[in-house]
Amino acid sequence: MSDLILVVNAGSSSLKFHMYAVDQNEQLVFDYGGQVSGIGGDAPAFKVADAQGQLLERRTLAAAQAPDLHGAQALVTDWLLERLDREPIAVGHRIVHGGPRYGRSLPLTPQVLEYLDSLSPLAPLHQQNNLAPVRVIFERWPEIFQVACLDTAFHQGHAPYVQRFALPEHLYGQGVRRYGFHGLSYHYIAQHLQQHWPQQAQGRVLVAHLGSGASACALHQGRSVETTMGFTALDGVPMGTRPGRLDAGVVLWMMEQGMDHDAIQSLLYTESGLKGLSGISADMRVLEQSDDPRATLAIDYFCYRAAECLAGLCVSLQGLDTLVFTAGIGEHSPAARAGIARHLAWLGVEIDPARNQAGQTVISTDASAVKVLVIPTNEERVIAEQSLALVRSVPVQ
Repeated sequence: MSDLILVVNAGSSSLKFHMYAVDQNEQLVFDYGGQVSGIGGDAPAFKVADAQGQLLERRTLAAAQAPDLHGAQALVTDWLLERLDREPIAVGHRIVHGGPRYGRSLPLTPQVLEYLDSLSPLAPLHQQNNLAPVRVIFERWPEIFQVACLDTAFHQGHAPYVQRFALPEHLYGQGVRRYGFHGLSYHYIAQHLQQHWPQQAQGRVLVAHLGSGASACALHQGRSVETTMGFTALDGVPMGTRPGRLDAGVVLWMMEQGMDHDAIQSLLYTESGLKGLSGISADMRVLEQSDDPRATLAIDYFCYRAAECLAGLCVSLQGLDTLVFTAGIGEHSPAARAGIARHLAWLGVEIDPARNQAGQTVISTDASAVKVLVIPTNEERVIAEQSLALVRSVPVQ
């Protein structure tokens, strides 16, 4: 009977979970996955499908069944308890911020949980949401082995001048430094390149993780050498509701106008980015279908600033061989990919319109100096792999 690994990835209004079986060769086989969406809304929904896409469960929930992530995880856990004939050997969680203390995935203990909880101000949209399911699972399965898989860990090891801000040393000692995020996604892309594009993997690679949260990462020989996000998940590329790079003086001006911490935090995390510029939506698909000039402005801004961030990362690589698009916008928006590529033509990026529109893996022209790829990311698989490695390394009691 195969061992099982459960992966949980909690967002602000959704909770995703994947179940993997461990075969006799210690390889992970995706079994089924699902999500609770619309958490906190009037009509949340619960859906589960197997590896072939066949629905195992689909139902609309009462608002009281998923009022928050705690309630959503309780619902998922109860569903699993009814279905499973054995406990998973480990549960892996995506945790956005690991702070300066942790540079790799690690078992979740009360002490680790307390430290990760203390980092919540650095990721107010994410950290508490990531940790809520951990607490529920400990309530329902108190002895189960849980793992924190950290989005910041992949970027550990950057050069000191990359890792720091130009601020007094004592602030660095207090943890004010550039951490970087989306590390689980970049880890997956680095692995995928090594397995399927080994020549590209050894070269100078830029990965554009473009979704509702967006960033970019420079890879050299599969390792992160620079990334666009820093101390928090606000910096760098514009996002669905976050501004990306922003003059710190704007925040000082907001304070001078009488805005308090909570108002500024809300504006920067939930009212800016594509949503703020367009006044219409944070969803690139909605904006691309709109003929409102504000939607066009938001898309143009996103493509220009994303390209600017990617070009800046070339300094760390001293050139560019491969550009990879991934995540929601990166995988599914030919228009955004083309818009970004136009701004990078001087670097040798040349996209084939037909390949791009068809969403092929290679979307660059044969003559392009830079190979441009579209690779779907899979953070859940990385979490499962890291969780399996950790649970296997823990001595049997």
